[in-house]
Amino acid sequence: MITERLYYDNAYLTEFDGEVIEIRSNGWAALNRSAFYPTSGGQPYDTGDWTIGERILHVTDVEVENGVVWHKLDGPVSVGEKAHGKIDWERRFDHMQQHAGDHMLAGAAWQLFGGVTIGLHLGRENSTIDMTLPDGRTHLTPDEITALEDTVNRRVQQDDPIRCWFPTPEELETLPARKKPTVKEHVRMVAMGDYEMVPCGGTHPSTTGQIGPIKIISCTPSRGNMRLCFAAGMRATRLFRKAFDAAGDMAALLSADLDTAPDALRRERESALIQQKDLKERLALAALHILRSERQGNLYAGHLPFADHDTLLKAASELTKEQDAIVLLSCPKADARMLVFARGNEVKLDMAALLRASGARGGGKPDMAQGSSTDQNILKKTIELIAN
Repeated sequence: MITERLYYDNAYLTEFDGEVIEIRSNGWAALNRSAFYPTSGGQPYDTGDWTIGERILHVTDVEVENGVVWHKLDGPVSVGEKAHGKIDWERRFDHMQQHAGDHMLAGAAWQLFGGVTIGLHLGRENSTIDMTLPDGRTHLTPDEITALEDTVNRRVQQDDPIRCWFPTPEELETLPARKKPTVKEHVRMVAMGDYEMVPCGGTHPSTTGQIGPIKIISCTPSRGNMRLCFAAGMRATRLFRKAFDAAGDMAALLSADLDTAPDALRRERESALIQQKDLKERLALAALHILRSERQGNLYAGHLPFADHDTLLKAASELTKEQDAIVLLSCPKADARMLVFARGNEVKLDMAALLRASGARGGGKPDMAQGSSTDQNILKKTIELIAN
């Protein structure tokens, strides 16, 4: 016996009555009729409850096999028991919005750019569509993304009817579907307005207006194809709210409004980069002053507590312009010390080998090596190695 799938005729049905017709030992049970949608076509399963007598069992997964809809339950049932099912409507309607949003985006991308959908995934926060473009591109331009987004949202605002039905084989042959069905029998069609028609067994709102706003989050390459990431309905509304709140906080920190905040942030970054460059130059000059004042012949060695890795590299690069210079530098790094060992062209020492011989971790080339060590006396030990 197969399961009568009630969501085919009414995606808004949230409660129903059925009878247990089969069970499995691992907690799965099937009903003669069910409104629970099983995972299929990229759309996730419904969750909800069964009430059997005074017991309430939770449905945590739903699958379909050979026409039988199986429900994963958190308690035992018996064949012949009567169950009152109730689906989680918030989850169902969210999936309806995302699934219909996929149709809208896929159909518009096909019409505007010749994009062919090859995959769909509905995630917890956002959803993705994988598609190929006729010219082999793996992305859309910003203007193309805007055109696609504007097209689907205009169609949402038109509040066009969404029709789901099982056409006769004769009618099926005449329908202008965007893609061919993957099954030969019991083909279910979905049409949105006069611009989208595809075979689909999923659940959808009754009008496009119920999809709500559709927002494209990103457009990126994926395994040689193009991937659109999007959110629809309440997911898009939450995304807009999050972005608006973040933009408002940024504007307040910059003493600007939403329109002028990007320019204010750009100026702040440019100013910060100039100051950072100036600071790095000052640190390098300070490091060189200290090292030159404490040089021992051709040896420049010292721990610079105010420096960072870039400062060490700048100082080493400047000092090794002296052909006979040996440079051993360190600076703080968490609970260790960052190291830069370098030499001038006339020096025969292998600095990478010297770094390893000192017990430090790292490597490099004969003329310059970099690493780290927790030994506070690392420079003193390295100087002794050179002397020996």
